[in-house]
Amino acid sequence: MEKHMAQTLIEIDSRIPDALRVAFGICRPSCPAILRGQQDEAANFAAVLLAPRDDAGASDPMDYDEAEPEGDLGMMFASSYIKDHDEDAHFGHAEAGVVGVADGVGGYRKKGVDASAFSRAIMHNAYAEVATAVPGTRICPRALLERAHQMTAAKHTPAASTAAIVSLAGRTLKWAYVGDSGFVVIRDGRILLRSRPQQHYFNCPYQLSSNQDCNRLADADVGEVAAKEGDIVILGTDGLFDNVFDDEIERIVRMGTALGFAPENMAEVMAGFACEAASCDDRDTPYSSLACRTQPGNAYFTGGKPDDITVVVVYIVSCPVRSQI
Repeated sequence: MEKHMAQTLIEIDSRIPDALRVAFGICRPSCPAILRGQQDEAANFAAVLLAPRDDAGASDPMDYDEAEPEGDLGMMFASSYIKDHDEDAHFGHAEAGVVGVADGVGGYRKKGVDASAFSRAIMHNAYAEVATAVPGTRICPRALLERAHQMTAAKHTPAASTAAIVSLAGRTLKWAYVGDSGFVVIRDGRILLRSRPQQHYFNCPYQLSSNQDCNRLADADVGEVAAKEGDIVILGTDGLFDNVFDDEIERIVRMGTALGFAPENMAEVMAGFACEAASCDDRDTPYSSLACRTQPGNAYFTGGKPDDITVVVVYIVSCPVRSQI
């Protein structure tokens, strides 16, 4: 299922353009210093490809009146996974048009429990359901997540997990998620839709488990939106969304689009950037910003949150591509 995995930080570091570090203030001490001339070149590159978008006069992204061609759309996607405690899991099946991610709740680690057990099982069961479905079946993410949860809980699998599943049915994107694993849909370089984390309180997301008293599928956020060819869906665990702001995601996607990145390139750069941001202690991140707003005594907290980072990048294309991860 997990087809692509970054093995080392050095490997992923080599794929991150210097323009990202210059534009977003990311510079890990272990990275070689950027020489003055190279820094100027990177800064110019960043100014062109990473400039904040001017949306003056932009049309409403929810306006779907434009005539769309007939016929189904398809998914072309790839993933990147950078381990910390190795408790994330994900799957994808392009022919069925469905991808998913899950993040094991790390608190179980302190109890001597394998915190990856539930996340891996729920993604394995979801993939098995998709792989054995009749070809052409249009997947309902909520029904799939419910079935995978039932199968996982029936075996009394330990620990707990957040989870998110996105499917493409014809020309409609559908989703279901529980907790702070989530997604963004990007159209024409800006975010059209974004999942909102479900949390009981700071750093305590909704989660699925074998415990009947835990969150249930009734708590899942579900929905759908009309898809267009050229849309890009970024699915990720909180290792991505805790460390990368929405506008940074948009700008990285615009840079990758301008450079002709394939989904694999985009996923690697996005995950690598999140990993570097997680290790920084001198810049704001979504995690530090939320801590400052909600936690007394953290008014001046900065920095990222080291974590497993899973990124699945989906390109919506005019014809299906047969692959799976």
